[in-house]
Amino acid sequence: SESSVNIALLQINPTVGDFAGNARLIADAVRQAGAQGAQLAITPELALVGYLPRDLLLNEEFVRRAWDQLAALAAELKDGPPVLVGLPEPNDGDEGRPLFNTAALIRNGVIVERFRKALLPTYDVFDEDRYFEPYLAVQILELSGVKVGISICEDVWNDRDFWKRRRYHYDPIEQLARAGAEVIVNLSASPFVADKHRFREEMLGSMARRHGVPIAYVNQFGGNDDLIFDGRSCVFNASGQAVARGKSFAADVVVCDPLHAPAIPPATDYETESEIWRALVLGTRDYARKCGFQRCLLGLSGGIDSALTAAIAVEALGAANVLGVLMPSPFSSQGSVDDSLALGANLGIETMTLPIEPAMQAIEQTLAAAFAGTERDVTEENIQARVRGNLLMALSNKRSALLLTTGNKSELAVGYCTLYGDMSGGLGVIADVPKTMVYRVSRWLNATRGRDVIPEPILTKAPSAELRPNQTDQDSLPPYDVLDDILQRYIEKHQPLDDIIASGHDGDTVRRVVRLVRIAEFKRKQAAPGLKVTDRAFGTGWRMPIAAR
Repeated sequence: SESSVNIALLQINPTVGDFAGNARLIADAVRQAGAQGAQLAITPELALVGYLPRDLLLNEEFVRRAWDQLAALAAELKDGPPVLVGLPEPNDGDEGRPLFNTAALIRNGVIVERFRKALLPTYDVFDEDRYFEPYLAVQILELSGVKVGISICEDVWNDRDFWKRRRYHYDPIEQLARAGAEVIVNLSASPFVADKHRFREEMLGSMARRHGVPIAYVNQFGGNDDLIFDGRSCVFNASGQAVARGKSFAADVVVCDPLHAPAIPPATDYETESEIWRALVLGTRDYARKCGFQRCLLGLSGGIDSALTAAIAVEALGAANVLGVLMPSPFSSQGSVDDSLALGANLGIETMTLPIEPAMQAIEQTLAAAFAGTERDVTEENIQARVRGNLLMALSNKRSALLLTTGNKSELAVGYCTLYGDMSGGLGVIADVPKTMVYRVSRWLNATRGRDVIPEPILTKAPSAELRPNQTDQDSLPPYDVLDDILQRYIEKHQPLDDIIASGHDGDTVRRVVRLVRIAEFKRKQAAPGLKVTDRAFGTGWRMPIAAR
């Protein structure tokens, strides 16, 4: 066709509730887009308030201030191209949820039109039906003679050809195509999950091809609490070929005419270990920054988990802002101490050594009469972990530094962690990374840096909590490759026990692991927020009862 439309995808990193800061990000990106000849700019979903705002949406003042900010933004950008800005909109009707999830169009200094989200997800981390009323209507914007269909995030995740079972009865994209949309745009805030983006591009490409309509998809990037957003905004032509793609895990402004842009080659940055590394670095950096921390600290045990967490922390906050604390007990091997110091030297961070034997003895003396006539057991092991948690929290308070917990997903799943001990802290950096993946990412890191960032002995020795003589994790847990396969089948794939056993696992082992997962629920309820990188994390999207049989 003769018609053309230059669309700018504003891939920004909003902070929840920072209206002025988010408006500034949008304004700067719009100016960049305008300089590149954009005729329409599009922000991510709810970009003006940040995504996910959760129950801040129940506060009427929060929503009202967002609209005040939008009016100010419109005035500031009156000479720029029209912009679709995501924000919550009050539902003035006398029934239904209090809000719509809206894209408001600002043009020539004023708010001119509103487009609303149809499909409201309630699975995994989402709970949009709690706040928003669905809006099932065809919404088309006429722009320089081109009909632009407007959709928001979930609206594109319901294609009948792509999904064996559709979650919703209504398909907004099909309706837009039928109504004659020549281009479809989608304002999104789609959380990162390892290996999801390749799938996302397949889905968008197949949808564009099926309807014969180009699709332009903008996604936010950055971390907000447990969720990480990978950006990677993209545009597909009517044949389903990618014609533009935003950066991954970074800010970008992508300007493209979906009707005429030539196809580009497929993306190449899908390596799982690389994706997880970049996501965790971004998630850690943004969690610290958005919560007002410049510095962090963590315990260094000589094990792989604290080693990888320390490497992520250095990449996220800079070596000068990371403190590694060694807290050897009488059961700590000299190797663990040496390996921790070698790691600290490799990373260039400050380290500090606080032996815990005097504190252990003081607590055991205090409890001597109370524990008279009992055997040593896990109680004494937990005391060691809690002494360490106490010391780390004291340093966190004194230095105003964020304490990072170092437990991985495999441990958190089966409760192989101590409440108020190694679970103390403000952010679980690798809480959604299974132990086998911790090893994979660590080896990938050493390989890509061309040197042993993480000392080789840490990668090769048997994992141990070192809470009693000659202890290893495998004394009480199956080997991690076996454990992680069982956990993935049970937690992420929801497979019944019989199916897991039929896949080749020992029946008693499977039943024991599943029991451990169930009885550790009370611990996970008290765990630090953990960065989500799998499609089923123990965070916002995990809603299990504690008292259950």
